[in-house]
Amino acid sequence: MFGGVTKAGWATILATGGLMLGSSISAQAADLGGDCCADLEERVAELEATTARKGNRKVSLSVYGKINQAVMFWDDGQEQNAYVVTNDASRSRFGFKGGAKINGDLSASFKLEIGVRSANSKRNNQFDAINEDESGFDIRHAWWNIKSKKYGTIQVGHTPTASQEITEINLAGTSDVGKYSDVEDSGGGFFLRAEGASTFASGLQWRRLIARTGAAPGEGDRREAVLYESPEFAGFSASAAWGGDDFWDVGLRYEGEFGSIKVEAGVAYTEITDRVDDSATHGCPARDAAYSDATCSMFGGSISILDTKSGLYGNFGAGEMKDDLANVVMPGVDNSYKFWAVEAGIQRKWNELGKTTVFGQYYSYNGGGITQSVSGSDPINSFGGSAKIASSDVDMWGVGVMQKIDAADMKLYALYRHYEFGLDLYETGTGNIQASNPLDDYQVLMTGAVINF
Repeated sequence: MFGGVTKAGWATILATGGLMLGSSISAQAADLGGDCCADLEERVAELEATTARKGNRKVSLSVYGKINQAVMFWDDGQEQNAYVVTNDASRSRFGFKGGAKINGDLSASFKLEIGVRSANSKRNNQFDAINEDESGFDIRHAWWNIKSKKYGTIQVGHTPTASQEITEINLAGTSDVGKYSDVEDSGGGFFLRAEGASTFASGLQWRRLIARTGAAPGEGDRREAVLYESPEFAGFSASAAWGGDDFWDVGLRYEGEFGSIKVEAGVAYTEITDRVDDSATHGCPARDAAYSDATCSMFGGSISILDTKSGLYGNFGAGEMKDDLANVVMPGVDNSYKFWAVEAGIQRKWNELGKTTVFGQYYSYNGGGITQSVSGSDPINSFGGSAKIASSDVDMWGVGVMQKIDAADMKLYALYRHYEFGLDLYETGTGNIQASNPLDDYQVLMTGAVINF
């Protein structure tokens, strides 16, 4: 007995209810006639509209991302410490992408990608382990495109341009650890010290010695732009982009295989005619409100060669930027900023986890003035009076190891880098140029992991 009803009684009630429900459904189906399926589809559509799903009936949707966290040990010549950071060589991120086929020739795609920094490895410093102003979320991609197999792709939004990653081509995948041609990611926000001095040099972060505040001369950006990419022909593809106010670039890339040899290469040219030093273009360092728009031009490229049989590989990148106002602001100062960089290594599967990559890097930068003021009391000032930085040198050598774990789509890594710096000063009023007092070297060891999802 349950609530005064026997088990047999419950069985009778359920059976009777089932017959009545079946009769009701049959009657409704008979009443609806040919509209029954339409009604069902309407109810399914309503359910889909209120439920999270992978895309819709026409447009696909994929969720993806990566986590790249590390411990950064640093030595500025007089102080040593360690921070837990997001490795900005390839920062943590999540994104949504998808698309749909329009017809036999046309398709449409989109990408929305957000970068995530818990502690920025290229902006923190001796006084700030996190740098909250430069951590958090940022927009990496927000664009749509229409692609024609015959005519190419038009892409609009916050998008890579023709020169984006043109100096960083790397078939070995070590860009997740540390880009050989973009060295600011490993502690670029740290302040420089003069040798033997207890105070810092002009509050000067060493990434600012590189004219584009760390990004290599010749290297492009993601920015609000319209991008065109041509179809591939014999391994070659061309691209061009434009964005206000005002920027344009053009590029040519190549991918090919010759037996066990893989080759990827690219070159690009950029012009910026906006005197504003904004976050999208980094402007030109000599921009001044007293001058109207003027041209800053860049040329850059890189090549990567990998022998899949032996595992040996090499990457080479170089670039130059010219600012037509640099020697107007400081007469006699060079108006060009140049770099070159190389990485070489071997990538082999020496264990069951996945491929191991052992590599070495070298980077060299030399550039004209960056208009940074240097007071007479500054420990780096060799004049003793007011001055500015007339030119700067940044040299880096480093070694690293990266272990792929195929089962988890993961990379474990360790990267050591040693930086050396040099400055020439421009004496205000006289225009004399001479070397600054020597600067301490900077060292960093990054060890961490990347896991993709």
